[in-house]
Amino acid sequence: MTIVIEQFSLGGNGPTVMVKDTIDVAGLVTRASSQALADAAPATAHADVVQALLDKGCCLVAKTSLHELAFGTTGINRWTGTAPNPRYPGRIPGGSSSGSAAAVAAGLADFSLGTDTGGSVRIPACCCGVFGFKPTFGRVSRRGVMPTHTSLDCVGPFAASLPMLVSAMQAIDPTFVPVAAPDAPRLGVVKVPASASVQRVIDAAVADSRLPTQAMTLTGLEAAYEAGMVVINRETYDACGHLLETGRVGADIAARLTAAGTTTAQALAQAEQVRAQFTAEVDQALSEVDVLVLPTMPDFPLALVDATDTRAVLGMTAFVRPFNLSGHPALSIPLGSAEGLPVGLQLVGAKGADEQLLAIAGRLLERLYSRHDTVAR
Repeated sequence: MTIVIEQFSLGGNGPTVMVKDTIDVAGLVTRASSQALADAAPATAHADVVQALLDKGCCLVAKTSLHELAFGTTGINRWTGTAPNPRYPGRIPGGSSSGSAAAVAAGLADFSLGTDTGGSVRIPACCCGVFGFKPTFGRVSRRGVMPTHTSLDCVGPFAASLPMLVSAMQAIDPTFVPVAAPDAPRLGVVKVPASASVQRVIDAAVADSRLPTQAMTLTGLEAAYEAGMVVINRETYDACGHLLETGRVGADIAARLTAAGTTTAQALAQAEQVRAQFTAEVDQALSEVDVLVLPTMPDFPLALVDATDTRAVLGMTAFVRPFNLSGHPALSIPLGSAEGLPVGLQLVGAKGADEQLLAIAGRLLERLYSRHDTVAR
């Protein structure tokens, strides 16, 4: 069971930070928790986000484990070991940024960095009961982050509180300037096929916030999920398919990569059409409300013993992956449940309005804190 895969100390006396091992730290090998990259050459320069952290006086202390090659949602890794879920033992930590979420949940760092290509920050944030944020696509530099070429992936932070998450964004994005939230932001509540237990928590949080709401339907959500799978398959194969020749890629990831290699140009072209349509639909919805609200995950995180069945994990990313395709910023807020298991409340904002999205999250949490003690602070 592994959260930290390499310890070191760089930087000043500011917040302690751990980074996912798809992010270059000069002098260290970026292995992406894959034996196929065990003997790769060390990085020759810091990733832009690492340099930004150092420039802000943060103290970088470790690299964290992940689902191999960032190509999975459970966080299970048989080579490095699977990061434990500190707050919900026996449950999956979520992937792919499993170690980064677990590190924050365990109190090992003030905040951490992950990457989110199809929910890989928001899913582990939900599973481990912490805050996780996917910025607007392209807003945070990805120079020095694996894979080099992507139309989906974003570097994003994890934190145990919203103020620390905001501090993390200020550290990694020099253009991020906090703003005040509207007094009564409008919530667009998106209808989705979540489990009754999860939906009950979401509905209660929305009701308890006493903020104005509007019911919304995103008709392209399912198509965007499928299109997002097509794009990530093609782009991950392009970046990592050559590693299959080493014979050192884990069997589960090798099977996924091999299948991803069959993605056709026609399928990719159709996915791009869906991207344009769904992006326009989300933009239109956000012209009517300030944020969209929906669960991060359709159901509670799986028990580790149930997560080895690939059929059981299908659909975990149904509510998060579409917003990688569209590029909108999205936040997972940790909530509790009567069952004692975590639920994520996902907020989606307009492109480029990352500051407003986090400010609205703060306003919503203020309302919930005044009524409940179960919300993570």
